[in-house]
Amino acid sequence: MYGRERVKLSGVSGMKGGSLLIIFTKNPESGLVKTRLANSIGDEKALEVYQKLRCHTACIAEKVDVSRTTFYSHFIPATDIFLTDNYNAQLQMGEDLGERMLHAMMRGFEAGFRHIVLIGTDCYELSAAILESAFAALEDSDAVIGPARDGGFYLIGLNRLFQEIFLGREWSTKEVLSETIEVLHRLGIPYKLLPELSDIDTFDDLKKSGLWTLEA
Repeated sequence: MYGRERVKLSGVSGMKGGSLLIIFTKNPESGLVKTRLANSIGDEKALEVYQKLRCHTACIAEKVDVSRTTFYSHFIPATDIFLTDNYNAQLQMGEDLGERMLHAMMRGFEAGFRHIVLIGTDCYELSAAILESAFAALEDSDAVIGPARDGGFYLIGLNRLFQEIFLGREWSTKEVLSETIEVLHRLGIPYKLLPELSDIDTFDDLKKSGLWTLEA
């Protein structure tokens, strides 16, 4: 599936040796985003929180001097905060999160990028400085991971494509980070860890975040 597909990222092909930031976002629709959070605060309020997270992500991403591509979950909308001259837009492809991340990374490497960092839109603690640290880490290591406090990761960056990191995995568990590090060790891939941050997935996450002050 992945080995045969040859694609280019619109508008960014030919950037041989450059750096690419990939942003995974869900299409912001009530009832389909932040469902665990919505169990506590309702669908509409959860959508408001998610929109603030997306705005935060777009703001910090534009401060980093790299190419940027947003991968949407279901469709590319007519208008959106990520649909500007500073971003390219693509559609996520794959049966699970691992396949979708692998596909996005593959597209970036096939377009000629050397350093690729992938993030989501769930981390209010994420900053432009941390993104810059991630790309700097890839100058010396083949992988960089941003650990999340829930046992997952908020960022992954690579210089080469390692399918074992993404395929045959169970996602959304407390073991995602530790299992990813095990894969890196097993493959002998040098990596660096970034500061541990929190995603906002539950009401407890929201209350502990700086975003809760804005929502209160």
